[in-house]
Amino acid sequence: MDTGQTGTTTCYRHPKRESYVRCTRCDRFICPDCMREASVGHHCPECVREGNRGVREARTAFGGRLTAVPAVTSALIALNLLAYLVELARPGVVARLDALGTGLVGPDGGQYVGTGAPYPGFEAVGIAHGEWYRLVTSAFLHALPTEGLFGITHILFNMSWLWLFGRVAEEQLGRVRFLALYLLSAVGGSVAVYLISPDRPTIGASGAVFGLAAGWFVLTRRLRHDPLGGGRILVSFLVWMAISARVTSWQGHLGGLLTGGAVALVLAYAPRARRAAVQAAGCGLVLLVLVGLVVLKTRQLTGAA
Repeated sequence: MDTGQTGTTTCYRHPKRESYVRCTRCDRFICPDCMREASVGHHCPECVREGNRGVREARTAFGGRLTAVPAVTSALIALNLLAYLVELARPGVVARLDALGTGLVGPDGGQYVGTGAPYPGFEAVGIAHGEWYRLVTSAFLHALPTEGLFGITHILFNMSWLWLFGRVAEEQLGRVRFLALYLLSAVGGSVAVYLISPDRPTIGASGAVFGLAAGWFVLTRRLRHDPLGGGRILVSFLVWMAISARVTSWQGHLGGLLTGGAVALVLAYAPRARRAAVQAAGCGLVLLVLVGLVVLKTRQLTGAA
């Protein structure tokens, strides 16, 4: 802008500031506060915004948005720790949120195995009786310290593995795809328990973590690059896998592993042309299969036609 009196020029955004530098795109005068470094000269804020609209957003190798901060992994760990604090304060929540397929709750609030008609004062509970939320809530609960040494190591080891595998998977997949992998693996582990041992109440994030481990293996094979160092991590995880499966539920571990592997294959090998659509359809199909298995098992347990 020219003042017209002294011949001095001012910034087009700040008329009271003298300026002798022009934006190399629109040729308007800009002051130091409005200058944006460019490959040649400086640009004004409007030209920078206009240029950014035409810049293609960077994506990961699997179509997710690039992220440098493992926000979802951190949030999942925080939710698990918060749930653990709730367990410590009110241990009774475990019986209401675990992955029990079918059982009874007595007048004293205790949980009992049972598949027949409830006794007087008893209430039928479990996934087979409409409590499908247990398929998810059970994956955020862990053994309490009162259950011996394993009680505290259960959550400590699961969270350490979640942090290790989760950071890598979230960086490679992006937040949305990573969350889909984690939650479907968690549900897959619960469904496996329901199918094989419906009268056994189980808890733990192991199914989800095992799904992440399977996902890590598939993704690293697809990229032909292992950011975690390969063999040493794998051997350590296999040792924990054997110990954890023996003490808790091998069914949940197997279900999470298979589900996570299936989801990771969809995410890793979806064709580039229609990647997002194929990935969404593949994850939806996995969820549909899990829901179908739960419906069939429920009919078997309840005798529904």
